[in-house]
Amino acid sequence: MDRIIGSRTFDFDRQVAVMAIINRTPDSFFDKGATFALDRAVEAALAADAAGADWVDIGGVPFGRGDPVSLAEELDRVVPVIAAIHARSDVVISVDTTNAEVARLSIEAGASVINDTSGCSDPGMAGVVAASNATLVLTHSNGVPRSEPQSPHYDDVIREVVDFLRDRVRQSEAAGIPRNRLIIDPGHDLNKNTVHTLEITRRLQEIAAIGLPTLAAVSNKDFIGECIDREQGQRQSGTIAAAVICIMNGARIVRMHDVPAAVDAVRLTEVVLGFRQPVHARHNV
Repeated sequence: MDRIIGSRTFDFDRQVAVMAIINRTPDSFFDKGATFALDRAVEAALAADAAGADWVDIGGVPFGRGDPVSLAEELDRVVPVIAAIHARSDVVISVDTTNAEVARLSIEAGASVINDTSGCSDPGMAGVVAASNATLVLTHSNGVPRSEPQSPHYDDVIREVVDFLRDRVRQSEAAGIPRNRLIIDPGHDLNKNTVHTLEITRRLQEIAAIGLPTLAAVSNKDFIGECIDREQGQRQSGTIAAAVICIMNGARIVRMHDVPAAVDAVRLTEVVLGFRQPVHARHNV
């Protein structure tokens, strides 16, 4: 069944969406503030759209350890960017936030997806989304954003992730968010070590079996670096491989830093899966 998100329509049975990462933060683990300036963030979002991204994910507060960011500061970081992009493009805009008030004002500014990496830790989040037409990403996360990571333990990481996500889906539906406005994310590396994240990646089909579009946020994460011994800035090839593996195992949205490379990899994977035809079929004809 087609899903309308913002002004675009997605058939996740036969389509994989590329979500471009736009960090309006001075301390992003990957870009180190490269798009912190307002104009740079807007330019990066529009360039991602032009390169084939299906939507852009705007974040004002990294999940990882760091100093607290006030509500006023987070709003100042994300709302002007969203409004500027919305005025110039029909690309889907999501906001990466755990705060219900940031979500509400971002929706008013033009965001059509709330990407909550805390699994709706703010009790007001579901109500804000229910009162709008926005889509909510439900992410498995047991930790507290901006806190020191703890050494995680799972008896069965897949079972616990699936149970958590099913529970959040039930809560969201009870709050008034229809199922066709929910997306799930197993939370690669969020409160998980590399062994946990690898298990999620290889068994992603069991998470996708929940029956909702599954988002894989794998780009440049530490599990990739630890698997192939690559520091930040050297993980593009590993990132592409991880994203393709996730798609083959059921992911239908991939959250990526390098948009041109991601778009090429995703479109080729779609062709291999039979979701689309090759642009040309002239070889040896």
